[in-house]
Order: sequence, then C-alpha cells, then structure tokens
Amino acid sequence: MSKHSSRRSGHSTDSEAAWHYFKHSGGKRTNTNAILATALKKQYPTLHLSIVPAYTADILAFASSGQASFTEVEDDTGDDGVPASLGQKLFVPPPRRGDGGVVIRAPTFAKFLYQHGGHEFIVYLARAQDGTYDVQDTYYILSTDEARTDALVRAAGAWASVLHNEIWVFDGGFWRKDAGLYASVMKASWDAVILDEEMKTALIEDHLSFFRSRATYRNLKVPWKRGIIYYGPPGNGKTISIKAMMHTLYKLTPEVPTLYVRTLASFFGPEDSIKKIFARARQFAPCYLVFEDLDSLVSDSVRSYFLNEVDGLQSNDGIFMIGSTNHLDRLDPGIAKRPSRFDRKYLFPNPNLKERIAYCHFWQSKLAGNKSIEFPDKLCEAIAGITDAFSFAYMQEAFVAALLAIARSEGRDDDDDDDSVDDEYGVATVDLADEWVGVVDPASRDDVDLEHLKLWVEIKKQIRILREGIKEDPEE
Repeated sequence: MSKHSSRRSGHSTDSEAAWHYFKHSGGKRTNTNAILATALKKQYPTLHLSIVPAYTADILAFASSGQASFTEVEDDTGDDGVPASLGQKLFVPPPRRGDGGVVIRAPTFAKFLYQHGGHEFIVYLARAQDGTYDVQDTYYILSTDEARTDALVRAAGAWASVLHNEIWVFDGGFWRKDAGLYASVMKASWDAVILDEEMKTALIEDHLSFFRSRATYRNLKVPWKRGIIYYGPPGNGKTISIKAMMHTLYKLTPEVPTLYVRTLASFFGPEDSIKKIFARARQFAPCYLVFEDLDSLVSDSVRSYFLNEVDGLQSNDGIFMIGSTNHLDRLDPGIAKRPSRFDRKYLFPNPNLKERIAYCHFWQSKLAGNKSIEFPDKLCEAIAGITDAFSFAYMQEAFVAALLAIARSEGRDDDDDDDSVDDEYGVATVDLADEWVGVVDPASRDDVDLEHLKLWVEIKKQIRILREGIKEDPEE
C-alpha cells in the first residue's frame, strides 16, 4: 500500500475535501480551485459542483439578511488529525464606548448545509488562491441541479449589487458598503450650510439640472457627464455641502447613488484602484462619484491613468464627478483647467461678516436652553467682528473651547456625556447635551454690557489663542 493510501485509510469520507485542503495549504500551491474541485467531485460524485468567488455573490451574507438559511457542519477531527473546519475568533469592538462589542467567527475553511427557495445545497467556503498572489473567499456549491445553483447565485448577486441604506466606499483597493456614512449623510441638510445664497442655489441647480437633462445631452450629441471642484481653505463647508448634496440626490426618483473614494492605496497599485473605481461608477450610472482631497488622491504618478479614465475610452455617461481640495494650486492644470473633465469650480472662502454673524446665531440657538449662558443678539455681532479671517471650523473651535472652559470653571462635570459627532463642517465636536439645545429667545437682551458676559470674556481668550495659531501655521 502506498504512503498516501495508508494515510487515507482511516479517514472518514465526509472530510475528504478538508484533508485535501489542509494538505494543499501546507506546501506550495498554485490553484486552490483545482485541488478542491478534484476532492469534492471524488467525495460527491453524483452532485453538480459550482465554484463562485464570494465577491460576485456572497451567499452567506445573503442568507444573513434573511433571504436564505444555513447551518455550519462542525464534524469531529478526522482519524488522521485533520480538522474538518478552520476559522478564527475575532473581537469586533463596539461602535461606541460603553457597548460590549461582539465575538465573531471568520471561517477560513468550512462546510455548510444551505437552504434557499425550497432547495438544499452543500456549500464549502475556503480562502482560495488562483495561481497568483490573489487570495479570496470562494464558495464551492454542490447541488442536484445546476439550474438551482444558478438561481441561488443570481439571487445572491442581485441582492449584493443593491445598496441597503449604505454607500459604496472605495478604500484599500476594494469597494465596501458603509452604513455609517449613509446614516451621517441622511442627517446632512442644506439648512446647516452657511453659504452665499446665490452660490448655494447655483451649485444645487448645477447638480439637479445634470440628472434631469439626459435627453438634452443625447439630443446635442455630447457625452452625458460632468465634473466640478469645490476649493478653498479648510473648514468652510466643502464636506457638509457634499453630504447635503448626497442627501438631496438620494431623495430623487429614481435615487442617485453615491460612490465615495477614500484612498487609491492598494496592494495592486493605484492604477488598479482607478480602474475599479470607474468600472463601478459605470455600473451604477447615473451616479455621484466623490473624490475628497482630490489633490492628495491623484498624484503625478497616476495622473495620466486617471485622466484616461475620466476622458472615457469607455462611456462615462451618467457620471457626475465632484472633487474637493484645500489647495487648488496643487492640482495639475489638466485636471483643474480642462473643460469636459472638471467643468466648473466653486470657491468656499472664509466667511464674510454677514456669514460669521449667521454662524453666531446658529450657536445662539444651540445655547438658548442653557440658563447659565446669556447670549443676546448684540453678542453675535461682537464675536463676528473679532473673527475676521477665521474659517467656520476656527469659529466652532472658539465656541467649543470657551464653553468647556466655562463649564470647568463652574464645576460642571460633562465626562459622562462622552458622545462625539461630526458637526456641520465635518469637524469632531463635543456634544454638549440636550440642555444646550433650544429655541432663540426673542427677548434677547441687547442693552447688556458685553464685558459682564462670561461667554464674551472667555471666547475672546480663545480667539486670541487661535489667532496666534493661525499666524504660526504656514498653511493658513
């Protein structure tokens, strides 16, 4: 008897695939699919085998959504010591401090009994290598009827291609669905964006008219695509304007989905990332393709590849690109100054006096319910008057720092209120609890001596500190 047959003589038939997988994983390998297909066909000679990459149809995720059901088969270790499954226990930290977090099992190799549409399947999941360095989760689906498998794969793939209160985010070389970003976008509102009204109206109409004008573009025989750039110093509403527009587009019928690009970094290189980004945008068009911090994303080394995709050797119909940058001068002229790529630029400058007064009234409304803070209309104008050259983000920091200093001086303990939120300008701030939120009192006292107001006294200190920081910051 050969060495191989002797080793296999006491091994149970049910773990045939497991034995081959672990033997194969312990040495050089070139194609996991080939070795597992051989083992599974030997183990289940009467069943049809389909090999399905998980990224095309994640059938376990599909089942977890309630569309199907499955049970993991955790057989005992075989006679030769090879386990029937392999996985890792992972702790997933809570999204908020104070929650418990969860422990999940991430299988590397596992077997499942799967039910969908009244039919049963045997499913193996394995981390598979295809002969290159690419390793991906792959399903090996066994059934009595290939048509039933195709129906399952089609249903799971169709489900995965639809967003479920999520936004596609590209990061680390792959697309993923982000429910947290979607929730943040759904809270964004144009009411919270302090901009010149004429500019706000123009940029909203710029977007909406594009998505309404498909037939017009077609009749004019020009590509139905557009790009704009938001630019200007940081902290003046570019991010919240993008989020507010995303929210607006999701409310259209049919809705316009957003594809959000976080980085181009990838094991396979940024060129591969750009290819994947535009391939997905074409798949979901009409869509909103967002490149925040465009100058840092598109470096000189990938500029030509990026421009080739933008110009569209393939059709980019229905793609509206939005890029934001704090440094327009760092963008290549081929991006910043070439129509038909990014056609229009909107400047988000530091706020003028009128806009600073409006922002102070925003804080006045937030503080109206706090009995220890007096905030008359007169104070709005005074604070706006000493914050020239401040961005909204700097003004926000002045308010937050002043209010926290006042709370500390009064012995208030806000440590229990640990929540942080993204404010209307995308800067993390402390949530000052419900008592800070209210309606502006129409009887605001404008005859009060400002020097007796603790908010005025403290905010002047914070503004002096911040102004020194602006002087020392070469970026400002």
